Amino acid sequence: MNITVITKQYKKLALREREILRYAGCREEEEAIVRLMRTCLQEAEQTNALSGQLCYAELPVMPDVAVNCREGFLAKRNGFCDFGGFSVHSEQLAKNLQGCSKVLLLAATAGVGIDRLIGKYGRIAPSKALMFQAIGAELVEAVCDTFSKEYETEYHCRLRPRFSPGYGDLPLETQKDIFAVLDCAKRIGLTLNDSLLMSPSKSVTAFVGTEDGSIKNGMAEKEKNRKQKTCGNCERKDCMYRGE
Repeated sequence: MNITVITKQYKKLALREREILRYAGCREEEEAIVRLMRTCLQEAEQTNALSGQLCYAELPVMPDVAVNCREGFLAKRNGFCDFGGFSVHSEQLAKNLQGCSKVLLLAATAGVGIDRLIGKYGRIAPSKALMFQAIGAELVEAVCDTFSKEYETEYHCRLRPRFSPGYGDLPLETQKDIFAVLDCAKRIGLTLNDSLLMSPSKSVTAFVGTEDGSIKNGMAEKEKNRKQKTCGNCERKDCMYRGE
């Protein structure tokens, strides 16, 4: 199957300070912690570490295929997701993509700059290393959010919440298929090791379903974004990064 992969680069992304603090495990905005965060943000900006890259491909969501059961009648293969070039088995991903005829397969990274800052301060200033970890997490989110807004505006559609390998019942091994399809190393310098860990570390891969139809008004868009952002849509109730 001939697949077109598109690469995007993002510089000077706007980061949300409250989200950085949340990723750092801070429930309250204490003055000393906020000052540390802003010092780290300034250093990251000075070293050109506040940028990111993303590559994606549009794949079809093939109709579920009926198969013969022992009883002799036809039944659907629950959780079977066929994207034309490859397939995965995940009931939760299938539910996420229900009603979608197309899915975006994407990989995004905050790049090596943040990893270098994390490594630099890992031993000499653990508090700074932790803050750079949080900045990196928010940075890759900013890359994905910026791309999503651009895509929705350009193609007059709605995007479903991202669904990544390792989440729910979607096997982490799905990373291998994603990297094979997108050629992440060549496109955005993102690699996958034998333990299925990505480098740079502040990176994500995901399936994103698309829905036809433009958003009617600003209130609808605001409500959609609120629903996609809230942790109430996530089934992981014990996540340390869980918001309100």
